[in-house]
Amino acid sequence: MFLRLPHTRARTPGPPIDLHALARRLLRLPPSCGPVRLVGVDGHAGSGKTTFAGRLAGTLGGAPVLHLDDIATHEELFAWPDRLLREVVEPLRRGRTAHYRPYDWGLRTFGPTRTLAPAPVILVEGVGAGRGAVRPHLAGLLWMQVPHEDAWERGRRRDGAAQRDFWEGWVTAERRHFAQDPSEPFADLLVRQCSDGYEVLPGPAGMSVREPSVTERDGPDPAW
Repeated sequence: MFLRLPHTRARTPGPPIDLHALARRLLRLPPSCGPVRLVGVDGHAGSGKTTFAGRLAGTLGGAPVLHLDDIATHEELFAWPDRLLREVVEPLRRGRTAHYRPYDWGLRTFGPTRTLAPAPVILVEGVGAGRGAVRPHLAGLLWMQVPHEDAWERGRRRDGAAQRDFWEGWVTAERRHFAQDPSEPFADLLVRQCSDGYEVLPGPAGMSVREPSVTERDGPDPAW
């Protein structure tokens, strides 16, 4: 994980950082899974994880993004850690290309095999990306700071009436998951969406940020 302050010591707030500063910080982290820096992007369903991860991946010069929606299934909304560890984490830990079959939520079956080659940074995005079974393999954990009711309402609007029944079951499952296996207390950084981008702040488990804050559009993208 990111360098931590002791839990008994008060955390001094630092200035927010932009995506370019965040990308530079991620690239300086020691690898956490073989040659790879796995970085989790967690938060409630509908909190904007996928959009943020895509923006961050672009700032990183095209970093791969593993979507946990491709790993979970209708029958295993949160009972997917063994498959993730076996099919993705273990090969990457050995410096090998991972092979997994993404789940098709419309057909309710697994699709054709995809590959995920080792890279300097791989983003793992989805609800539960910071769960206990995954955290030992992460170089850092980011939490989308959106209240759960706001996030769920956003998700319901996004998915429409056709997914109303699914959302009723999902909310119950997500509440149970985070009650038993929370991620937010272990987040190194908190991500807030703003009108002009994102604000990244120190999280409950992280250290203060001391890099100068610049606009998201300033500076070159970091190279791999």
